[in-house]
Amino acid sequence: MKLDNSPVTQHDFDGFSFDLKRDDQLHSHFNGNKARKFLHILQNNYPGVTRLIGWGSAQANTLTSLAALANIKGWRLTYYVDHMPTWLNDNPKGNYRTALELGAEIIALSETQGSNGLHPSQYIKEHHSTDPQCLCIPEGGRFQEAKTGIDTLAKELLSWTRFEPHKTFVVALPSGTGTTALYLHRALSPHGIEVITCPCVGGKDYLIKQFEELEPNSSYPTVLEMPSKHHFAKLYQEDYEIWNDLNQQTHVEFDLLYDPLMWRCLRGWLKENPDKSLLYVHQGGLLGNETMLARYQRKFPNSGISKQRYRHTKGSTAFDW
Repeated sequence: MKLDNSPVTQHDFDGFSFDLKRDDQLHSHFNGNKARKFLHILQNNYPGVTRLIGWGSAQANTLTSLAALANIKGWRLTYYVDHMPTWLNDNPKGNYRTALELGAEIIALSETQGSNGLHPSQYIKEHHSTDPQCLCIPEGGRFQEAKTGIDTLAKELLSWTRFEPHKTFVVALPSGTGTTALYLHRALSPHGIEVITCPCVGGKDYLIKQFEELEPNSSYPTVLEMPSKHHFAKLYQEDYEIWNDLNQQTHVEFDLLYDPLMWRCLRGWLKENPDKSLLYVHQGGLLGNETMLARYQRKFPNSGISKQRYRHTKGSTAFDW
């Protein structure tokens, strides 16, 4: 299976031109930064492993990517969540539904252990970490093995930018764990290409701490922040509006959880850096938009957010590997 050399397309937004690395087009279920992070696992053999173990949110992009990865490798996936939203359990959508269709076993520990049970990471450590048949993946793919796929992405970006040597390119992408931004920075900074990001989970100090735990005593990407605190997964009408503006102006669908905050930061950055050429890395994760849009429609019923038919909600999960 080929998971590289995604195209780069050119777009305009708010009067500014930018280039877009289309990692959303790597594969329908295994794309974006998760496909890059898990490339090392895809390419290597793990004798004796029969099960992939992960944890996080039932609506996380990681869930679909791990389910697809397990499907490719012929493994089972057991994925632990702290709790399962009743509405999602009763009416599976997005990443959760797709992972179920791919055969994932999703276990809500609050239902099996009660409210005072172990956190999923601790539960996995105690029950699976020493099992030779299990391969345990940190939440969000935050591990050094992610460097393999991200280095491949960096090489593709370098190859593309060499066609326009007169431009000063800056690579931008939002951060959850910061893994992709960090390893892109390490690969691109020797070539004079700056990487900028924003913290979507926690603030700047928390993100830098994540960088330091992965790569201590290193330089890090440039971190942009909004003037006021932005809470992860909280619904902001401004986030929906800039996401919708992006869709309308670029004719490209972006992730509704991470990308809006990055683009809100970039609006000011673009005005302050007219001499820079922006190269944005699409993070994939579009399956999650189905549940995000439903949440926005429930919270802002009179805001004009259309109850649009979401294009990712139908279709077979059969893969053409």
